[in-house]
Amino acid sequence: MIAENVANLHTPGYRAKQLDGKAFQSALRGALETRGVDRGKPLRIESGREVTTDARGNIKVTPSEKPPDNILFHDGTNHSIEQEMADLAETRLTHELATALLRDRMDGLRKAVRGTV
Repeated sequence: MIAENVANLHTPGYRAKQLDGKAFQSALRGALETRGVDRGKPLRIESGREVTTDARGNIKVTPSEKPPDNILFHDGTNHSIEQEMADLAETRLTHELATALLRDRMDGLRKAVRGTV
């Protein structure tokens, strides 16, 4: 969504879009808990405002319009490059943290399999 918002920064009338990351994480957590340990069962995400699942199990994402920060620019847009870059930095840091945690977990599993600690 950030890339789309930045690409349309100078498109007159374009309204920035967003996805509620916390709602998606909550729906994903619920789907994982419902599925349990059986990896053969499909992952069914409960449909919400922005995320729905079709009959075949495909996830469809429909972003919502980002609420304006009490600013509506002269060309009808509601977003700024500064806010998009701040959102991008936050997303990057979250991704790096998740990657580092996963890497540490995999390193621990490799050591356990090899018998070295």
